[in-house]
Amino acid sequence: MEQIKYIIKERTEKIVFPKNLGFGQIFTDHIFEMDYTKDKGWHSPTIKPLENLQMHPAMSVIHYGQSIFEGLKAFKTINDEVVIFRPDVHIQRLNNSAKRICMPEVDVNFALEALKELVAIDSDWIPVNRGEALYIRPFMFGTDPALGVRPSFDYKLVFLLSPVGAYYPEGFKPVKILIQDDYVRAVRKGLGECKTSANYAASLLAAQEANKKGFTQVLWLDGVEQKYLEEVGTMNIFVQFKDEIATPKLSGSILPGVTRRSVIQILKEWGMNVTERVISIDEVTSAYDKGNLVGLFGTGTAAIISSIGWLTYKDKNMTFNNGQPGELDLKLFNELTAIHRREKEDTHNWLFKVEKKVVEVV
Repeated sequence: MEQIKYIIKERTEKIVFPKNLGFGQIFTDHIFEMDYTKDKGWHSPTIKPLENLQMHPAMSVIHYGQSIFEGLKAFKTINDEVVIFRPDVHIQRLNNSAKRICMPEVDVNFALEALKELVAIDSDWIPVNRGEALYIRPFMFGTDPALGVRPSFDYKLVFLLSPVGAYYPEGFKPVKILIQDDYVRAVRKGLGECKTSANYAASLLAAQEANKKGFTQVLWLDGVEQKYLEEVGTMNIFVQFKDEIATPKLSGSILPGVTRRSVIQILKEWGMNVTERVISIDEVTSAYDKGNLVGLFGTGTAAIISSIGWLTYKDKNMTFNNGQPGELDLKLFNELTAIHRREKEDTHNWLFKVEKKVVEVV
């Protein structure tokens, strides 16, 4: 693989963050970019100033949707270190998505180094307040300027950085979730377990309709029988029964979340009974009626842990913890946040340290 080329633009103004960072609205000074062609493979890795992408009207991604992405975060620790949370797993998942829709895989070690280099160069953009982070968006798309249904011959990989606060407008306050059975997001053997743009496009109408009714997001049921819980549009779901914490098992239609994976490991280490299995909506409503349902929470890179305060299915409205964060939800959020910031020892080696990079400014 070629050496990374650096085109670094010196910043002359101090970075000033708004009081409310929001999510995905502010971007750092630089991006990483690399191209793939059939004859050269991956080539021309470059870190350069953020700029608009140039697109031919016939570019294959516009017409045939070959586009995948990831989402991960970098943090400033209490010792002023810069760390990235589980980037190796995210790059491996990017490759899994790439294979599913006929896109070229990237070398995991090279991608990790490029990621760390970019974060190091723009490390001044990492917010330091608890609950804030530098969101990292790797994405890949087909670039062939040609019409005709086939995999693209050429591709582009980009890493984009954005300082972020809470994902949901509610912050860490519990969210309102609508269980959706009017539409289907994904089915087994489809694209549900991949982080493709198409998956998110398929969820937009249902989410928009839920928003109009006052809900934050949609909880999807399986696409065949529409009776088993799958995932929320932006996070995996956990159901806390009195004697068990259950999460839908990975069936091919559910994204294998990195935060989900981390939470399962933490819960097991805490000695809790956590299971991956099928969970029917009837089981959830029955447990609620019998007083055996403690609550639900979501997990994901963007929100980390999100308490669900209200859950609606058809004409049944369920409220948890009087609309306040659940005890376990808060404990998990604090645990993961403490690991991110090295307030607690990273016993799992989930954090990848980023060394400050000194490069020539042009």
